Amino acid sequence: MTPYKLVGAYASPYSRKMRAVLRYRRVPFRWISRGGRDDVDIPAVPVALIPVLVTPGTPDVAMIDSTFQIRHLETRHSERSVVPPDPAVAFLDALVEDFADEWLTKAMFHYRWAYAADAAKASRVLPCDQMLDLPPDQLARGGAAFAERQIGRLAVVGSNAATAPLIEASYRRLLAILDAAIQRRPFCFGRRPSAGDFALFGQLSQLAAFDPTSAALAAEHAPRVVAWVNLMDDLGGSEVTADDWSPRGRVAEDLAPLFAEIGRGFAPFLLANADALATGARE
Repeated sequence: MTPYKLVGAYASPYSRKMRAVLRYRRVPFRWISRGGRDDVDIPAVPVALIPVLVTPGTPDVAMIDSTFQIRHLETRHSERSVVPPDPAVAFLDALVEDFADEWLTKAMFHYRWAYAADAAKASRVLPCDQMLDLPPDQLARGGAAFAERQIGRLAVVGSNAATAPLIEASYRRLLAILDAAIQRRPFCFGRRPSAGDFALFGQLSQLAAFDPTSAALAAEHAPRVVAWVNLMDDLGGSEVTADDWSPRGRVAEDLAPLFAEIGRGFAPFLLANADALATGARE
């Protein structure tokens, strides 16, 4: 079959999430680095976000938002689904996915740009993803401008002096929760990965493997999580069966601490956001 195209970046947790999903599902695709020489003739998308998933056809169709990309693949490919068949468990999996995509990403952005050493590494390395042969002077200027822009956006994702302790405490608790959970079974909902696992992986591919401060915390306090990130990157060689999904009764036993953490910070955030939207508040 004609392969899909996935336009993304190595430093984008959502790009890493979708690349891992496609690898696991054994769906043929081409990985295209955003801004690279192969990033041409990609259909337009409503908002210039990555990753962009291009479905082959006449014409090709491009879409954004990893959650909807995963659901799109579910309608086109039946093998190796990443959505649990039990609708109740599927709802909980969607909650884990949303928690990772919308809450854990605050920690990812915070650690990358609120700490000087992390920002320095990111500003030196990330511009090279698009162009390896950048001359030193252009890399220095481009990296400085990129860092200035991203640091200026910290408040947009909710990182500031008041929220930083909350974000960091949540990340530390999550590391402990996941490290303990991995000792029982390798994935959130059994012995095969779900959309929630891939969403957690996407953020942790940066937090536990790239950014110095958060990666050091993971290595010290949650070594299994670091190893799990390496595993999740390419599960195309793993074999799974329908029996590898946990039954509904096991989910609460296995994941109670994770859902307690989701309820502790993310659920109040969602409720406050809904109230702000309903009342027309600016923030």
